[in-house]
Amino acid sequence: MPTIVRVLFASLAVMLASSVAIAGVLVVSTTSHIKPGTQLLQADGKIAPLPQVGPLEGGANILLAGTDTRTGQGGVFNSQDQLNGSSGTGSNDVTMVLHIAADHRSATVISIPRDLMAPRPECPDPSGGKFSGHSKAMFNTTLSEGGLSCVVLTAQELTGLDIKYAALINFDGVIAMSDAIGGVTVCLDAPVNDPSSALDLPAGNQTIKGDVALAFVRTREGVGDGSDLGRISNQQVFLSAMVRQVLHGGVLSNPIALYQLADAAVKNLQTSASLSNPTSIVSLALAVKNIDTANIVFIQYPVAADPEDRNRVVPNSDAVDALKAALAADQPLQLTGTLGVGAAADPSPAAPAPTDTPSPVDVLRIPVATPVASASAIPAAVPIALPTGITGQTAAQSTCTKANN
Repeated sequence: MPTIVRVLFASLAVMLASSVAIAGVLVVSTTSHIKPGTQLLQADGKIAPLPQVGPLEGGANILLAGTDTRTGQGGVFNSQDQLNGSSGTGSNDVTMVLHIAADHRSATVISIPRDLMAPRPECPDPSGGKFSGHSKAMFNTTLSEGGLSCVVLTAQELTGLDIKYAALINFDGVIAMSDAIGGVTVCLDAPVNDPSSALDLPAGNQTIKGDVALAFVRTREGVGDGSDLGRISNQQVFLSAMVRQVLHGGVLSNPIALYQLADAAVKNLQTSASLSNPTSIVSLALAVKNIDTANIVFIQYPVAADPEDRNRVVPNSDAVDALKAALAADQPLQLTGTLGVGAAADPSPAAPAPTDTPSPVDVLRIPVATPVASASAIPAAVPIALPTGITGQTAAQSTCTKANN
């Protein structure tokens, strides 16, 4: 989940840059858990060059895939559950691409549906061979059939973005990170009940964590119209609430919570080599730490019904072209459409959180070797209005999960 990546960046940035002695101890402990990075391969099979170490100049694109593997997962993922899920690498049942604008004033999170039927390019095999391309393949097979590099290459074709960073998170990671911040408070417009996900929540505001948080972001039958598209918009409800909680709920001012959050992330993320060192993470943290929640836009990749299979979707060509053009222009995006089918307007949203309070990252005065131009010196970008067929919400919007009843 991209918010998890963003939180990881902010958390590690605080700890790595702090001059407080105890923070240094925490960094040593946390960074010792970072796993060796996965080498991303280009279409020609060559290793993708690593981004330069140092302050991030310009924008960046980061892919985060959630695997449904049961291998090595404890807790509720017992032997019976393994019969209903994947083993080994697993499938990329959740895939999001975070685009950070070059001026570091806006960010876009694109959720790509697992059931999307679209072309899959030929992907390189780390052993030196090739995974065959397909003119029409289900998107969530890219991880199991071609690895993380194949997910990246396919997502690049779908979005038009050049993705240099990627990470894979498992079920245990979602549980650990929701626990680290004391749970996430979400709004439900009606009771949500999904026996297949062991989820039973009453209406209203609910603080969820652990196994319940995982079941909440995974549920399909309990929200919207019971489809993966409903699950995507339900995840946007969760992620926007998590962003607001981390930025304005005291997490960034709590060193213990920051350590637990960063530690949970690095223990459960398998990253690309470009994300496997703390310096790169700090560079990205400096790029996103001051983005206003109103300029963080969550969108669902635009799709239409697949005429060959009612349980699948295909790209909505016109809307996809408009999205690619908007992303290429690198301007803030303005939603003109509705919320997704799994989300509803909050009837009693809380008062908006202040946006002008310096974060702990600002107060710590992280040293930057080569300062980039200050945001105030860069003219404000003009937002690009997306077509009404593209659904989503901003991180500033207070929304509720729409129950499937």
